Amino acid sequence: MSAKQKILVVVESIDIEDSSGAKANVALINNLQSAGYHLKVVHYTRKDIQISDIECVAVKENRRSLYFYLSRLERQIRYILKIKLSKPLENIFGFSFTLFNDRDSIISALNVLDLSEFDLVLTLSQGGRFRPHHALLKLPHFHNKWMAYIHDPYPMHLYPEPYPWKEPGYKIKAEFMEEVAIKAAFHAFPSRLLMEWMGNYFEGFAKKGIVIPHQILEEQFNLEATPNYFDASKFNIIHSGNLLWGRDPKGLINGYLKFLTSNSEAKNQSCLMFLGGKNHYTKQLLHYHERYLSIYVSRSYVPFEETQYIQKNSAVNVILEAKADTSPFLPGKFPHCVLANKPILLLGPPVSESRRLLGEDYRFWSEIDSEEIIADLLGELYRDWKLKSGNLSLNRPDLENYLSVEHLRSVVNTVFKKIEA
Repeated sequence: MSAKQKILVVVESIDIEDSSGAKANVALINNLQSAGYHLKVVHYTRKDIQISDIECVAVKENRRSLYFYLSRLERQIRYILKIKLSKPLENIFGFSFTLFNDRDSIISALNVLDLSEFDLVLTLSQGGRFRPHHALLKLPHFHNKWMAYIHDPYPMHLYPEPYPWKEPGYKIKAEFMEEVAIKAAFHAFPSRLLMEWMGNYFEGFAKKGIVIPHQILEEQFNLEATPNYFDASKFNIIHSGNLLWGRDPKGLINGYLKFLTSNSEAKNQSCLMFLGGKNHYTKQLLHYHERYLSIYVSRSYVPFEETQYIQKNSAVNVILEAKADTSPFLPGKFPHCVLANKPILLLGPPVSESRRLLGEDYRFWSEIDSEEIIADLLGELYRDWKLKSGNLSLNRPDLENYLSVEHLRSVVNTVFKKIEA
């Protein structure tokens, strides 16, 4: 194996403020570089963004194609005539004209590259967005070196409860994913449970899948000032990120209020914080925020560096998942919580990737609506916090290693061995 393998990464966004998926992708890109590989990143962020010491090429949108004009025509019909054509069009074609134009724009950027320069081509998805994968399907000469990264279940009707629903054109979307499963030489998933979940529907994923978890990315952020809403001397319980539908915070909030009832001194010593932009539960959260001084809710998006600072300087980080039997997702913030090295209060299904990694015997786990258990767990954490003068730690070197550059290198090297065999 050569000392400096070269990887071409094709990704939709490298803007860390875009979404948790973009943050996870940037962390993976950085750690691949740190692992000793030479990277070239082709991205469709639509901004001139650079990653330190990595060659990044922004794809230019083709604004002269038939798909571009059709997408703009559809948009004008929607705005001017108030006629929504997106669903019937996707029922026919499977995807939007915008996606087809974006795919072709990425293909044009890739066609000018010399494939022989690269030992591996890695496409990164972002939630339910797979533009790089659409592009690679149209470039068969890449397929023997292609590793397709699947961030979440897809299509949407393959999501676990309570999320599944049939999108317009869902059969065509499933055919697209079947093509990826067949034609990509390798498939990577952030979660073992997700790999098994998708492998139940597409045989190729079960045969060729590997697990590359979301990465710990150690960055030094220099805040100009500590946020005025944050008092690091308190017993702070922090939930960061958007609360998508299904991730109901009611059980956590009521559990916290019951904890305060049993620990009256904690009323002035603690704070339950929700950091993230407007979401499905904003109205509910603000109701509690207005009634209780010790519940803080941000009213807008909180920058990544500010969130990481608060995660590292709080007492407890919360991971909140939907009420369900299983959750195959590895939350994008899981590595951030491990890096913060504070106890994680895991609220979610009895079977989940987060619980698998933390261990079934991990103390601080509950289903999201078990208010009494949540209150008891917060009480236990609070007593530990007082006993240890506020110095609580997760102390999981095994997870730090699993999410590390060293583990990433060992997994990717197995892929290169198969390519070279």
